[in-house]
Amino acid sequence: SLILFIFFFLSITFYTLSHTINPSFANCFALLIIKSSFPSHYLQSPSSSSFPLISPTLSIWSWSLVMAIPAALVILPLGVLFFFSGLVVNLIQAICYVFIRPITKNGYRRINRFVAELLWLELVWLIDWWAGVQIKVFTDRETLKLMGKEHALVVSNHRSDIDWLVGWILAQRSGCLGSTLAVMKKSSKFLPVLGWSMWFSEYLFLERSWAKDEITLKSGLLRLKDYPLPFWLALFVEGTRFTEAKLLAAKEYAIANGLPVPRNVLIPRTKGFVSAVGHMRSFVPAIYDVTVAIPKTSPPPTMLRLFKGQPSVVHVHLKRHSMKELPQSEDAIAQWCRDMFVAKVIIRR
Repeated sequence: SLILFIFFFLSITFYTLSHTINPSFANCFALLIIKSSFPSHYLQSPSSSSFPLISPTLSIWSWSLVMAIPAALVILPLGVLFFFSGLVVNLIQAICYVFIRPITKNGYRRINRFVAELLWLELVWLIDWWAGVQIKVFTDRETLKLMGKEHALVVSNHRSDIDWLVGWILAQRSGCLGSTLAVMKKSSKFLPVLGWSMWFSEYLFLERSWAKDEITLKSGLLRLKDYPLPFWLALFVEGTRFTEAKLLAAKEYAIANGLPVPRNVLIPRTKGFVSAVGHMRSFVPAIYDVTVAIPKTSPPPTMLRLFKGQPSVVHVHLKRHSMKELPQSEDAIAQWCRDMFVAKVIIRR
């Protein structure tokens, strides 16, 4: 276990450092590590030829055991690695926050982007290479050219418990992972390592009480006005993860209140969106309308599946809206948000 821990510590450290210099080289290195870590027949599904001397039922059980052993051996050292490397990152962030930020806030932001990205790339590695989750992005060429090169308010549906990691993958591929932000629950910032890194990175944390959150959100949004690097601010306006039961409740609520009936998303909570548009309109040029969908042929991605190294497929449809297109009044902005969600069509092929 100690040898395996050292091996993966050096491997992931090399991956995270090399990724900032040459992503293609780092990705090839990660693929080499995965291919060399397990025999090729471990990376295939069980068949009659894989276990010729045992029954099909035992074959499947043996396959599960074979995959569980390396998964367990990897998860433990990876967890230890993430925790302790995260504490180092948090310490560096704290030192920079105390000694550099009072002198130059934008200098602190540039340093923090690099430091935080080293930690977050470990989770990118987990979803992209260890679990092999396929994230397929559908957008137009003009939007693709602008991604990572402009400030953007990212508004997405909330389909699974790894949607935030999917967003990180998109940001990493666009070159702005370290300057990715999100609006999250206040309790999230107390999570050791990950929550602390987000707090130092200026994530916005709310209490889900608009009387308190209105002021917090306003100050947090205006603080980003002089942000020196292209950033994405993610906002999950549904407020909760999608389930069929919640969709049924949303349809009943829409019918009772004379609202457009959603087909496959929940009714957005528009106060945060209206506030974000109102305060960021002058310095954020675009809204990215993101629709996350899981094909019927793919099992939904979960954190447990990630740790077990089980792949999934995620489709991401992204449409860019110019901030100038949005109406001026708060009621009209709220209606624009509701219309955007009602228009979402999640195709599960």
